[in-house]
Amino acid sequence: MVADGTMPVIGVTCSYREASFANWSMESAILPSTYARAIFRAGGTPVIIPPSENPKGLLDRIDGLVIAGGPDLDPSTHGQNPDPDTKGFCPEQDASEIILLEGAMERDMPMLGICRGMQLLSVLHGGSLHQHLDSTSGFEGHGGYDGVVTEHGVITEGGSRITALMGLGFTVNSTHHQGVADAGSLRVTAHAEHDGLIEAVERDDLRFCLGVQWHPERIGHDVLYSALVQVARG
Repeated sequence: MVADGTMPVIGVTCSYREASFANWSMESAILPSTYARAIFRAGGTPVIIPPSENPKGLLDRIDGLVIAGGPDLDPSTHGQNPDPDTKGFCPEQDASEIILLEGAMERDMPMLGICRGMQLLSVLHGGSLHQHLDSTSGFEGHGGYDGVVTEHGVITEGGSRITALMGLGFTVNSTHHQGVADAGSLRVTAHAEHDGLIEAVERDDLRFCLGVQWHPERIGHDVLYSALVQVARG
């Protein structure tokens, strides 16, 4: 896809949500600008991908994929019934992003899963989620959510991509109420320092397949986007 070797096209998934435009309020395909700005800073060209019934053809037009944060996953995707605190899930978005992720892995396309994106990547590899950390033994008070942001340390595993990029320990942001309970066949490469929650997952057999629970684009961890764009550049 890259013609001049300089500006890989990076697809970024988004949600449908209500948004205001002048005097109008309507359902919109919407994504925080922090993702696009991080990809631009990394030397890529971001393209927003809203949920659709058959998005697989879009993979022919992009060089890398980011599965962004967003609503809770439908618990049926990992064999659970909804917890009272699981709400706002969107089966249409789940199905669309599953198609994109499966297609990207088939092509060995570089991909980065952020927050919900890491959770979906884990579920696709046979894993499961904690639906609400504050009511899960051992993870009560893990961090902020519902508009509250907190920070905590993470510890990474030696010999992993996340360690090579960021070191063995650093601070991340927390703005999620769900977490990965089991990453399935993925390699777990980082845990929260204070409670051991899974914070990063990887696949060693693909060129670049990394999921992180935090939002690197909000805390200055541009190195993750730069690494994605570099591999996408080929």
